[in-house]
Amino acid sequence: MTGTTRRWPTVALAALTLGAVLGAMPAAFAQQTTHSGTENGEWRYWGGDAASSRYSPLDQITAENFEDLEIQWVWKGDNYGPTVDNILRSTPIYVNGGLYGVAGQRRTVVSIDPATGETLWTFREPTTKRWELSMRKNYGKGVAYDEVDGDGRIYVVTPAFFLHALDPDTGLPIADFGDGGTVDLLADFGYEYDPYDGIPPEIGYITNSSPPIIVNGTVVVGNAHEQGYHQSRRENVPGHILAYDAATGEHKWKFNVIPQPGEFGHDTWESDAWSYTGNVSAWAPLSADPELGLVYIVTDPPTNDHYGGFHPGDNLFATTILALNAETGERRWHFQTVHHDIWNYDNPTAPNLLDVTIDGERVPILVQTTKQSFAYVLNRETGEPIWPIEERPVPESMIPGEQTSPPQPFPTRPAAYEIQGVTVDDLIDFTPELRQQAIEAMAEYQMGPLFNPPLHRDNDLGKRSALLCPGGNGGTNIPGGTVTDPETGILYTASIKACGAPFLVPGAEADLQYDNPTGTTLMEWASGAGAGPRAIQGLPLLKPPYSRITAIDMNSGDHLWWIPNGDTPNNIQNHRLLEGIDIPNTGNRTHATALLTKSLLIYAEGRGGRPLLYANDKATGERLGTVELPAPTNTALMTYMHEGRQYIILPVGGRGYSGSLIALALP
Repeated sequence: MTGTTRRWPTVALAALTLGAVLGAMPAAFAQQTTHSGTENGEWRYWGGDAASSRYSPLDQITAENFEDLEIQWVWKGDNYGPTVDNILRSTPIYVNGGLYGVAGQRRTVVSIDPATGETLWTFREPTTKRWELSMRKNYGKGVAYDEVDGDGRIYVVTPAFFLHALDPDTGLPIADFGDGGTVDLLADFGYEYDPYDGIPPEIGYITNSSPPIIVNGTVVVGNAHEQGYHQSRRENVPGHILAYDAATGEHKWKFNVIPQPGEFGHDTWESDAWSYTGNVSAWAPLSADPELGLVYIVTDPPTNDHYGGFHPGDNLFATTILALNAETGERRWHFQTVHHDIWNYDNPTAPNLLDVTIDGERVPILVQTTKQSFAYVLNRETGEPIWPIEERPVPESMIPGEQTSPPQPFPTRPAAYEIQGVTVDDLIDFTPELRQQAIEAMAEYQMGPLFNPPLHRDNDLGKRSALLCPGGNGGTNIPGGTVTDPETGILYTASIKACGAPFLVPGAEADLQYDNPTGTTLMEWASGAGAGPRAIQGLPLLKPPYSRITAIDMNSGDHLWWIPNGDTPNNIQNHRLLEGIDIPNTGNRTHATALLTKSLLIYAEGRGGRPLLYANDKATGERLGTVELPAPTNTALMTYMHEGRQYIILPVGGRGYSGSLIALALP
């Protein structure tokens, strides 16, 4: 069926705790400009502002009093259903005196008292098979906010792929938005579906992980698929972009991320691959420039992260930065960061927008930091590169049936900020014996430069796998990302030194790994259960630093400084084979989670790191203070000013704090 004959169940969707219906909120603050950072002590977007700066000019917390910070309250997200690996991936927003976020696999929307941590109301949609089958239940990054005729609204997209608009005071659905407060996104997606069951699995699968963004009265919605390295069949639906009227929920436009016949870029999908290939989802958070009326969207690879023999061509708009007219959905410009992506080099973070001064001229820029450890810098109005980006030759695939792109785009400025490719010189060298063991371990793997292509079973090189450096978890990635200072034009990006070792096996063999695969036609090759080289005596194979934060002046493209993420872990500092050796600060093998204030770079070591929060000098990187936390952070931090007091909110997990928010403030 087409999905137009069944309506969303008319049931009560909001659960209110006693006292949830509060008095009148303060008058709405004026909407901030794109490049100013957060204003009026608020944090209106996942990234703080529409430019995704994660910057606040608040200065109550300073270098002098940072170590006086104390826990003010703890909000326990595990009360809202099970989480995956004790991880809360959501960063809340703070607007008009209210704190709002999501929790649990049902992506329950919550209103939290900013001063006490008390839950004021919750919203949860009814269960559907669409939700049960979602592979991104616990990946929700948060909610969005907008005002219609002066009245605030909270917007959320759920794992079942519904868009809801809620009253921020009560959590009740906005009755005149969509169908009683709800829009079924599948109704406008363009594929056969059932309102309860979703899209038939032989056709495809779609879900969501990031909040929408509202631009001048238009709600723009991204989406997500199953991870590409878990796919063994070629058919899926593409991650087309949808947009709706923020007041009424009326559908405004759809942008085809895989161009259809007659559309720009259609010729980059050869052999009719456009008709069956999927993914190219916009799963990372979105950014926008309301003054230009543009929304900025980044995408991931086509179906299957590491084999593309069934979709020949450069494959626009996969692994691409897109600038769309927010009112009409028309493409203003695009830049593809990887052609025919078989490296899992999806753009994993929201684009950062800045106004900088280059050669004496004020320039509006967009910066996309990547897994490749490149920062792609473009004029956000025109899409033109600020500094030359060169198409350079890269190794070609040796997998039967695969035809990779001979060149790939290499920015000439700024310089790469993390490992790119791997040679013997990059291997551990604390002692000659450790270096030799690392060389022997690497002999089974194909080392090479950036864009080293994956290998398949029975390859002519006789190798177990190829090393992709950075790998799918390397460079700048999901938890850490990038923060920017709109006052100075300096960008700070967290990265880790990590390689991947994908290994391709026949599609029929890979298919046996999955209970409910999407699609019907087996791919010739798909990701198998391969593994990269093991650590040496419990020590990482690569030289330190294992992770870092790099400061880059976007007015010039110059690197200013870098620091390791945290300090050398105890298992390395106290390793029996390193006794008596002067070990430099290696940093942790984790993605730092950061935010910027008027005077400080504040960061934590991140998921898997130690429970510590640091304050650093933004100009030099010097550490100015450390605060102990009860558990490590999981994702992006945020800050706000409530009733004259500045709070820092940290999403944490583990150590009895599964899926929790911790609020810090001065005594």
